[in-house]
Amino acid sequence: MDFKNGSPVTEFILLGFSGRWELQIFFFVTFSLIYSATVVGNILIMVTVTCSSTLHSPMYFFLGNLSFLDMCLSTATTPKMIIDLLTEHKAISVWGCMTQMFFMHLFGGAEMTLLIIMAFDRYVAICKPMHYRIIMSHRLLKGFVTLSWIIGFIHTMSQIVLTVNLPFCGHNVINNIFCDLPLVIKLACVETYTLELFVIADSGLLSFTCFILLLVSYIVILVSVPKKSLDGLTKALSTLSAHIIVVTLFFGPCIFIYAWPFSSLASNKTLAVFYTVITPLLNPIIYTLRNKKMQEAMRKLWFQHVSSAQNL
Repeated sequence: MDFKNGSPVTEFILLGFSGRWELQIFFFVTFSLIYSATVVGNILIMVTVTCSSTLHSPMYFFLGNLSFLDMCLSTATTPKMIIDLLTEHKAISVWGCMTQMFFMHLFGGAEMTLLIIMAFDRYVAICKPMHYRIIMSHRLLKGFVTLSWIIGFIHTMSQIVLTVNLPFCGHNVINNIFCDLPLVIKLACVETYTLELFVIADSGLLSFTCFILLLVSYIVILVSVPKKSLDGLTKALSTLSAHIIVVTLFFGPCIFIYAWPFSSLASNKTLAVFYTVITPLLNPIIYTLRNKKMQEAMRKLWFQHVSSAQNL
């Protein structure tokens, strides 16, 4: 350990999006609108699932939880990124950086688990419809959601515990829009090769494995659908296509960032934006626009709200 090359670091500098002032304003307006739409869209889904009596089924229960995780994942990074677009000194304290990484991997790990659980739910609904209500009981649903949070917590703690005690001195510039493990670890004043391999095994391998498992589960579902039932196959394809889109958009950037975390891909700001800003917005759009039942429930709640307001 060599501390002679620089004083202990108390804050990190996020390079963010560099460029002309006009470009910074453009990014500020664009990302502000995207984040606002993300929050409003996901809250709308959560409220609709909670208040609508026609959506009290396991699929919509998981969808409401997915919306909550998407909103939290975006909130962990996007507001800070938006503020930095109007700030010349784009700094974040060391503990602020650790906190940001903790919540990113907490919500990300929980969402990975929840997507696998949602694939299991679709398998039971499509392949075992007569036993769906029995298998997917309220107790099992609560257990699944609790399990997703537990796995997310274990996933983030296993990495943060090893990172928080690293000594940082001298170099404190992060070439990204938020703090992330591969880039922060590289700034440590000690040899971090073992920790780098652990991050690859933990985040990278976990993302890749979950992605493969989900694709395999979708293939199993399609193969299990009765060949004579054209309506059943059409319904399965319609349902799973939305899941496949969400899974690809979520896991694709994760695999590129964490499976090869210490290459140039780790500081790819486009992937970072897609993972934390774009995907949480696309999830409610994909599920809402493709789901007639959700659309009808939203319209019904809107008419009820308008009628109540008129009566008052």
